[in-house]
Amino acid sequence: MASTQARLGQQALALLDVALRVPCIFTIDVIFNSYYDQGSGWAGATGKVLVRVLGVLISTVVLLLSQKALFKFYTLFLAVLLGLAAVLINYYATSHVDFYSAYCKAALGFRLLPRNGTTLWLGMAAVQLMFGIGYVFLLNLQSVFAALVVLDIMIPLWGMMIELPADVRHMTAVVSGLALALNTAVCLAMRLKWFYYSCRYVYLLVRHMYRIYGLQLLLEDTWKRIRFPDVLRMFWLSRVTAQALILVYVVRAVRKESGDAAGGATEGSSDAQGYLFSWDVFWDLTSNLIISGCDSTLTVLGMSAVISSMAHYLGLSILAFIGSTEEEDKRLGFVAPVLFFILALQTGLSSLDPEERLVRLSRNMCLLLTAILHFIHGMTDPVLMSLSASHVSSFRRHFPVLLVSVALFVLPVALSFTLWHHYALNTWLFAVTAFCVELCLKVVVSLTVYGLFMVDGFSNVLWEKLDDYVYYVRSTGNIIEFLFGVIMFGNGAYTMMFEKGSKIRACMMCLHAYFNIYLQAKNGWKTFINRRTAVKKINSLPEVRGDQLREIEDVCAICYQEFASSARLTPCHHHFHALCLRKWLYIQDTCPMCHQRVYIEDDGRDRAAFSNNNGGYAAPQDAVAAGPPVQGENPHGQPVAELVPNGAVAGAHAAGGPAGLDDLVEDNDSIEYDEDEWGTQNGSTPIEEEYINDDTDSTED
Repeated sequence: MASTQARLGQQALALLDVALRVPCIFTIDVIFNSYYDQGSGWAGATGKVLVRVLGVLISTVVLLLSQKALFKFYTLFLAVLLGLAAVLINYYATSHVDFYSAYCKAALGFRLLPRNGTTLWLGMAAVQLMFGIGYVFLLNLQSVFAALVVLDIMIPLWGMMIELPADVRHMTAVVSGLALALNTAVCLAMRLKWFYYSCRYVYLLVRHMYRIYGLQLLLEDTWKRIRFPDVLRMFWLSRVTAQALILVYVVRAVRKESGDAAGGATEGSSDAQGYLFSWDVFWDLTSNLIISGCDSTLTVLGMSAVISSMAHYLGLSILAFIGSTEEEDKRLGFVAPVLFFILALQTGLSSLDPEERLVRLSRNMCLLLTAILHFIHGMTDPVLMSLSASHVSSFRRHFPVLLVSVALFVLPVALSFTLWHHYALNTWLFAVTAFCVELCLKVVVSLTVYGLFMVDGFSNVLWEKLDDYVYYVRSTGNIIEFLFGVIMFGNGAYTMMFEKGSKIRACMMCLHAYFNIYLQAKNGWKTFINRRTAVKKINSLPEVRGDQLREIEDVCAICYQEFASSARLTPCHHHFHALCLRKWLYIQDTCPMCHQRVYIEDDGRDRAAFSNNNGGYAAPQDAVAAGPPVQGENPHGQPVAELVPNGAVAGAHAAGGPAGLDDLVEDNDSIEYDEDEWGTQNGSTPIEEEYINDDTDSTED
């Protein structure tokens, strides 16, 4: 119970912290979107610029304050507002004879105070008393000063109650206001020392973090500390909500006036209700809200924050539906807003006219939708491959992933059909269509590979050509995807040269050319070369069939399956399936058992001695391929003499003396042996134990 209350308290403080930072964003947005007359002379223009810069600077400092300093700042700010409200009420009440009429006009007709007489003065006294107590409490004044402040606020009201002359009442209100302002100034001046040390502490902390962690971590820490995405999200939602309320009020007022002019307020009110909820009015209101929701850079950032929240929960829902737990797949809430903001900057969204802005925003949202679908495919593809490769037979595990894959194929087709049905061909429509076709191609490739693995899972024999078929399918998809990347680069170049070019678009084209064209071509070519090299290495190894294969009393050390038709023999006398060894050679060029080189060039093969997994030496390649094991060999095809260290040394000298031993040390990738250790080993110690000890020592070094 206590932990729940503590958690709720922390959440309430976090919400209050975010809410108190939102006015700073509003202030900065208003300053940037406000216009000033430059014809007032250089002095007036300079003053206005300085005021704008000072407002932005103060708002930024308040935005970056710590939580404790932020609460203290707003405490002082609220105290100043209460004091100002009390002074204005006193001054306004003593300046008007008919106070109630002026009050009702100022309060938009809401009757918050009684009509007149004694109840009116009692109501005003209660309001002023609450303002005074709040002012005293927020400034934490002592009891004597607190009583004087409350008395100062109430004196003008008493003058009105005893019906002093108008000049005296007006002078009393002015003196009361000056006294309260002086008290406020003194209280704030006494807190300048705290403000100075707070600013100095923040400066030293920022400098310390910058020197130790760098600028990037400093910005990330500040971003998380002030909860900037939440601040932007609350700023955009509150702004749109306020504008929606104003628009609804204006529509109702206009409709009511038009109904009254036509005759009959009751009929006009009923018509207004029907008109308010009609589709045309709803569409106009929504369009105006969307247009005003991206009319500045800060509002675009706020819309990006809202899109981030929606994309984040969408990604989590899909991950839960398909049963994935990968942390890398939870980045949809980061990728979607970044892409939206880049598209907004690239197209100059906030600087367009309202109607053109709505059209451009809808086009950007279509591009964003295709990008989100591509990311979702990246989330489902690993799960699909994992289920097919692990031979999971549960239909409940396969159905969600297959359903999402089918949806990823149907949605781009429906989107392309709809857009082609309503719009003529242009560069934007061409880009969206290309992205949709590319996504459909990716889905087809994933489902094809999934089908191949499922067929292999239900088969009882080893499908040696499976890896080739998977490679062919994926290579075809990658080649087509590469061609789409080249086509999209040409489409972007055409847009930049003949439609609308910008520096941001040029930068994005350079990034696209590097990541989606150059790196993709480089990685594809590297994969092709590695595959061809692996095939060449496999073909260079001797193949064991027939009687020799049946005499192997072992299994493949990679897949742990028996040898059915053939096996490949490495220079270190280890047997593997050709398919398994080829997959291994895609990763590294060493034996999985003893880490010796599997493939040796022709010029060094005649003089090189190879080591097997038991630490001894094998004969050259020609001797290995000569025939099956003969009498005197162990079950693994290794000479008995090789189990003795002296025999191993003798074999090494027979293969070429010290030069052959040097070649052995050069060919060993994971273990380094010393020549003296080979000559002084105890013959009673098994070579396997020496191998393990040497390997452990080398690892610790």
